[in-house]
Parts: sequence; structure tokens; C-alpha cells
Amino acid sequence: MRIGTFAEAALVTALVAVGPSTASADIMFTPFVGIATGGSTADSTTSFGGGLTWMGAGAVGLDLDFGYTPDFFGPSGDDFGDNNVTTFMVSAIVGAPVGGQSGPGLRPYAVGGLGILKEKIDEAGDLFDVDDNSWGFNLGGGIAGFFTDNVGIRGDVRYFRSLNRGDDDGLDFDLGELDFWRVTAGVTFRFGG
Repeated sequence: MRIGTFAEAALVTALVAVGPSTASADIMFTPFVGIATGGSTADSTTSFGGGLTWMGAGAVGLDLDFGYTPDFFGPSGDDFGDNNVTTFMVSAIVGAPVGGQSGPGLRPYAVGGLGILKEKIDEAGDLFDVDDNSWGFNLGGGIAGFFTDNVGIRGDVRYFRSLNRGDDDGLDFDLGELDFWRVTAGVTFRFGG
């Protein structure tokens, strides 16, 4: 199955599954900072980005996540020039609100989905460059805690892994070489409820 067809089917399914409860939906925007560690990273390194989450009155929703990790493969310098990994994921999220959708409360959640992993390396001396976009997935979970109707904090742990390309640039489902964990925290802003 080509990735375009798969992604379209997944998005339509997610929207239909969460669509009927729009009137009481929570929309959460979370800028975050954290670390990328393990797997393909040279060392733990700072990562930052943001997430936009739509949760219906029930426990199912849609999560858009963007992350950027500079110096992913090591500090810029002798071995590497500028290098980074950028992620954009579209995921299903499952998490029931504890304490309701307004006022103080918690929302633990699990998340998983597909997206793009972009790795870029500008080698010092221009002997080689890497500029690769790969399909990938993320799995993880976290918790959002709210102090008021609209403001809280969110902690998140996710595992990211690239997928190999198929013969026709479709999705192959074989695991690629790029993988890492990302641990983040941020202030979250909730609208709706």
C-alpha cells in the first residue's frame, strides 16, 4: 500500500472517529523543550517544538507534533558541520480527562502515529552531505495537568523510528536506522471544553 493512500485512510478514519463530539472538544497547544537521547543520537541533546492536540469529549483525539533537534549527531565542528533532525507526526491520541474538561484536572494519554523524519548533515569540508526525508512512526505517552480552565503543564515521552522506503517510494514497514527517544515538557494552553 502506498503511503499516500495509507495516510489518507488513517486521517479520514481518525476524523470520523472523533468528529461527532466537536461541540465539547478540547484543543490544546503546547510549545515544548526537552532532550533527544539514545539510539542514533551522539549524546543527549536539546530538542524543541510544539504540539497541537484535538481531543473529543471522550478519550480519542488527533495529535500534530513538530520537533527540531539541532546537533543531533554531535556538536558542529571537526567531524560534522551543521546537523539536525526534524520530525512532523500525525498521531492518534487516547486519554480520558480526570476531573473533567474544565478547571483543575489531569489527562494521562497514550499516542502513536506516522509522519516524516528529516535528517540533515552538512559535513565540514563539504566531503559529503546528508539531506534525507524518511517516513517514520512515533509511540509514547504522557500527562497534561491543568491548574485553570485554560493553562497547565504537559510532559511527554516518545520513541521515534524511521521506516525504509519501498521500491516505488511507498511505505515498506521495514524499520530504518534512525531512532531515538524524546522527553519533553511544556506549558499547555487549552481551548474549548
